[in-house]
Amino acid sequence: MKTKMKQLGQGMTEYIIIVALIAIAAIAVYGFFGDTIRGQVGAMTAELSGQDGGDALERAKTAGTEAITEDASGSKTLGDYTGQTK
Repeated sequence: MKTKMKQLGQGMTEYIIIVALIAIAAIAVYGFFGDTIRGQVGAMTAELSGQDGGDALERAKTAGTEAITEDASGSKTLGDYTGQTK
């Protein structure tokens, strides 16, 4: 009986570790492509409400291009994130 309980606990621990790794990966992806994701969701929301989502989609494309360009340079610091409001 004790062996079965240990195995049950081990399975749950492995599951929690996998879920935590997926959450960390999702946070990293959102941090990298955050502006692009927000722009695309905004465009979809506008289209679903019957408005034109072209402006939001163009902003998302621009943000994606900037993210790729900035990542290629590799010179991002925390000072790059101060005072940015949209």
